[in-house]
Amino acid sequence: MKGFLDGVLKINIVMQAIAGISLTFMIALTTMDVILRIFGKPIPGAVEIIAICGGVVIGFTLPITSWMRGHIAVDFVLNWLPTQAKSLLNIVTRCVGMGLCLIISWNSMKIGLGFWKGAEVSGTLELPLYPIAYALAASFLVLSIVLFCDILKILRGSYE
Repeated sequence: MKGFLDGVLKINIVMQAIAGISLTFMIALTTMDVILRIFGKPIPGAVEIIAICGGVVIGFTLPITSWMRGHIAVDFVLNWLPTQAKSLLNIVTRCVGMGLCLIISWNSMKIGLGFWKGAEVSGTLELPLYPIAYALAASFLVLSIVLFCDILKILRGSYE
């Protein structure tokens, strides 16, 4: 099981690196666009590229944030519960989260397929949109795997 958890962590780290590169690119592109606008030469399609990169950044950082438990949690109610009840509630919420993430992933794949079949492209640069939908589908699939790993950790007693 440790090998499985380590593999999921490595996937999360790669996704986090891609998100970091995308964010850095967004910052550089925005900076260059602002500077070039001063001289009357804006970068065509900069807004489209930044929006696409923003989707990648958000989608690809969700799994590692969940893995590191970096999200906001209100557990003042959970602290009053016994350990077994707390574990059961954590398992239930992870199962619900997995279900939602799998639904989002499936629908993102369907949207990507629709984009691919319809040859949907962005407005200015005419970049294909289906790879972004597929990337977001993959990120939500990985997030559901991370939530499954949380369940394994809870059952092993090594979650908190």
